Amino acid sequence: MIISASRRTDIPAFYSDWFVNRLREGFVYVRNPMNYRQISHISLKPEVVDCIVFWTKNALPLLTKLPVIDAMGFVYYFQFTITPYDAKLERHVPDKYQIIEGFKRLSDTIGKERVVWRYDPVIVTKFFSVSKHLECFSALCQSLRNYTERCVFSYVDVYGKHKGRQEGAAIVELEDEARQTIARGFADIARENRLILQVCVEDLDRQRYNISEAACIDREIIETVTGYKLKPKKDNNQRSGCRCLESVDIGAYNSCRHGCNYCYAVDDDYGACKNSVYHQIHSPLLLGQVEAGDRIIPRKLTVLRDKQEALFEL
Repeated sequence: MIISASRRTDIPAFYSDWFVNRLREGFVYVRNPMNYRQISHISLKPEVVDCIVFWTKNALPLLTKLPVIDAMGFVYYFQFTITPYDAKLERHVPDKYQIIEGFKRLSDTIGKERVVWRYDPVIVTKFFSVSKHLECFSALCQSLRNYTERCVFSYVDVYGKHKGRQEGAAIVELEDEARQTIARGFADIARENRLILQVCVEDLDRQRYNISEAACIDREIIETVTGYKLKPKKDNNQRSGCRCLESVDIGAYNSCRHGCNYCYAVDDDYGACKNSVYHQIHSPLLLGQVEAGDRIIPRKLTVLRDKQEALFEL
């Protein structure tokens, strides 16, 4: 089983104490986002967890806890998002220089092969043009090229709930010409900085620009960091064309406090901040406690690693 921590919220940035407590307890409860009264009981024992994939914009709160996670026998890597946006688009994300230094510290601690840089999503507004993206992407590549092996990008998907959040930074729907200009420019810049450039589920002529197809829950990376071949199982709950392996997400929607006005996992900034009040570090749930009427169902888990096929001697 692969644990996703989390596509729904930033656990390293906001809930790292809770997460370590869940590892110590050996299980976590996750509410079904479509059925409030249904809770999944998910084992977090090292023998059933093949790998943990962290998603974050700020790993610093978790960084000091990684030795504890290592000592418990867990293997992990990071999907780490660094974009150049200011408070018009990312209200509460810490200073980007601080974030970049945190990225470098994380890479120095666990190895650059375990830190994937995400420039995601690519957003064009009247304040942030295509040429501005190329300029910022180049600067970030120069800063991060010795601390990661790859960069993943994708273009923003505009949801209806975003329109009320934009406050003078209205997101522009990208025309195909702009998409191609960005892809070509990013590919050239990544190549100059010796970075692998990958794109996540986009309709692009990847071969034309020498861009590879990304998988966020990536079989290649997981096999590298674990040292074992996997018995792959595709995640059919993701978008069509997604190459991710199946994972179990332990986060909760409407709990991330970064305040990104393009986020699909948050309905509004106020609601996310309000919900976070219900977080308790010793609860098995990320938000709140088990209530009367809740139904707790053990989640059926599948171990993906094939111990008969080690990639190298451990």
